Amino acid sequence: MKYSDAGVDVERGYEEVSLIKKMCEKTYSRDVLSGVGGFGAMFNLDTERYKNPVLVSGSDGVGTKLLIAQKAGIHNSCGIDLVAMCVNDVICQGAKPLFFLDYIATGRLEPSKMANIVEGIAKGCEISDCSLIGGETAEMPDMYGEEDYDLAGFVVGVVDREDIINGSTIKGGDIVIGLESSGVHSNGFSLVRKIVFEKAGLDIEDELYDGVSVKEGLLAPTRIYVRDVLDLLEKVKVKAIANITGGGLYENIPRALNGHGAEIDLTNYKMPRLFERLQELGGVETEEMLRAFNCGIGMVLVVDSEDEEKVIEHFKDYKAFKIGEIRGTKLEIKF
Repeated sequence: MKYSDAGVDVERGYEEVSLIKKMCEKTYSRDVLSGVGGFGAMFNLDTERYKNPVLVSGSDGVGTKLLIAQKAGIHNSCGIDLVAMCVNDVICQGAKPLFFLDYIATGRLEPSKMANIVEGIAKGCEISDCSLIGGETAEMPDMYGEEDYDLAGFVVGVVDREDIINGSTIKGGDIVIGLESSGVHSNGFSLVRKIVFEKAGLDIEDELYDGVSVKEGLLAPTRIYVRDVLDLLEKVKVKAIANITGGGLYENIPRALNGHGAEIDLTNYKMPRLFERLQELGGVETEEMLRAFNCGIGMVLVVDSEDEEKVIEHFKDYKAFKIGEIRGTKLEIKF
């Protein structure tokens, strides 16, 4: 017997590496000493740029959004999602992403499809000013169906110890600012799929809302906030950052507040049409929406009240707006 008789084709693996190597190399910074192709990738941490550098790591996936991507036959956008989920986490501590690695598991390795995914990952790394220096593609025919795949990502960033953001300087009266999301991002898709495909009975090409198809509305890549937030940190003291992922505002805001509470006022906030439509189709209560989805707010910042206007004006490509204030020791959301 041969390895290929068991469903693993090493030649397809070699073809994939040849397709993705140049994509990865385009993302390399000057600190990449060796990247894709070796047993281990090497990255030089230039300690002269930092007084007391601290490495910050993160790992995440894309979840069942991948099932929608696979259904639609669109594979590059989920690569951007993968990077976004990781880098948006590490900037919550004020860290600049340095390098990224990916893991792709599939039932049958199709080089062109894998290259499409990595194209998206490389794009996400470019947007994040982060080097894609390595990864692993595993062909596992008895673990996954032939068309199935799963993704995981790993990022390492750096921040000076004195610049770490951990909520320790928060005080009562500080302002909570929300940054606009690009859509559902990459959390809550088990509920999304239940609503859209099972309860509403829609197909991937059907209209979801206002002329936007299901695939267009649901596969919009997760917004990457890295450049804008890091630029802001050069101008303003940001006291806390929360990436609004699984668990929505209710779960993620408290993680950043270091024991403080906040009063979030959404009584005059209008959810983007996508979320309104999901709520309508699913009959989902507003509180549950805020626990399951970002509802149009993809990241939250805490700043001093005197910096409110400066922070809001900083963001040009998407909206930033006040959603509340630091008060007490518990999170309260009014809607």
